[in-house]
Amino acid sequence: MKKLLLAASLVGLVTGSAMVQSADQAVVDRYSKTCAVCHTAGAAGAPKTGDAAAWAPRLEKGMDTLVSSVDKGMNAMPPKGMCFDCKPADFEALIEYMAAGK
Repeated sequence: MKKLLLAASLVGLVTGSAMVQSADQAVVDRYSKTCAVCHTAGAAGAPKTGDAAAWAPRLEKGMDTLVSSVDKGMNAMPPKGMCFDCKPADFEALIEYMAAGK
């Protein structure tokens, strides 16, 4: 019985880890298709991905404010930031990814 529980636990850990990696890869893929165009180079004043100093004052405003800005558009960024099928949770994941870096 102990071996069965151990095996089940290990399968759960591996499966859970694969799901997290899959979710992370989905964010990276979406970033590459939508946000990277401006946020890699800092086009039109966009904070560069991984630039903690540039992201800090934005993050201080709170995630709700940031998501709202992406949804409505801000400065040179168009509404939805070129991710027209993104939901608020998607925007949040993309913001967290960009703020943390690659």
